[in-house]
Amino acid sequence: MSTTPFVVKHDGKKHNIEHFLRFHPGGTNTLSFLKNADVTDRLFATHHSAAAYELLKDYRVDENDVHKHIREDGDLESLVDWNRPMFWQVGSLGPKYKEWVLAPVDRKLRLFGSDFIESLTITSWYMVPSIWIPVMFYLIFIGYQRLRSSLTSTVDQTITSDNFSIGTLVISSTILGLLLWPLIEYTIHRWLFHLQPPDNSPLLITLHFGIHGLHHKVPFDDRRLLFPPGPAAVLISAAYAIYLMLFPHWMAPLVLAGMIAGYVTYDLIHFYLHYGCPREGSYLYTMKRYHNQHHFAHHESGFGISSQFWDHIFGTAIALKKLSRCLKWY
Repeated sequence: MSTTPFVVKHDGKKHNIEHFLRFHPGGTNTLSFLKNADVTDRLFATHHSAAAYELLKDYRVDENDVHKHIREDGDLESLVDWNRPMFWQVGSLGPKYKEWVLAPVDRKLRLFGSDFIESLTITSWYMVPSIWIPVMFYLIFIGYQRLRSSLTSTVDQTITSDNFSIGTLVISSTILGLLLWPLIEYTIHRWLFHLQPPDNSPLLITLHFGIHGLHHKVPFDDRRLLFPPGPAAVLISAAYAIYLMLFPHWMAPLVLAGMIAGYVTYDLIHFYLHYGCPREGSYLYTMKRYHNQHHFAHHESGFGISSQFWDHIFGTAIALKKLSRCLKWY
């Protein structure tokens, strides 16, 4: 990250974008020669989105002090008070909520006044594997034990072929759960996280913001890039209840273990797509470009984070432009 001011001009106003350099969807290197330049015409020529113009406002600085950030009265951020917990404010935004939540800012967000409750809403990247990988192995152990027990019954002996070992059944059931994850990821992201709440429902607006809207509002807040363990436990418990209805008693925990493996992979990839510097030509390089487009230009497309597969199946894929140069983030 840059440690010196990186000032650009837009519409005659100065903006210090030093903190934004590593997050720029077009790469840090595409901005390197624009220091102290007027970018007004370039923004227009490169068809920057409305979200980009709103974000630029967050970097506007005083004419004589590049470290003193200022906001104009009457813009979108005047609709809320950033000095107060946000959870109790967003419900009152009504028809302005969608426009506001899709206009990103480069700030830390506080949801609740209580320090304890607030701590439950933020997550470090290492917490996800630390919590869920042990759970995954425990579920595999439970599934294995149940399978061994079930094989002692006459009914299950007739169902289970002699050609399949216990290990094969355990592995194949876990892999099934892993293969189901990309569809679950797509389904949740598109039809739950991006479900537009009614303008006249403060409750549903608040719930939407707490579940996913906040991530679009503060996409650079590294504490809010991963799903907190509490809400994740609720969704995983619901998935387990469904699997118990769909699969044999021994198979449900194994499929869930595979799903958790997919979830952990997805969450870590998501964090890396925001903060990592993938090498040109790599899979994650493409996915970083793809996810940036979802955040800053195509909010209703590109719902896949770890894979584009289901976006192509459901017709919501984002076509990435061919570039004349590689993008670098550093």
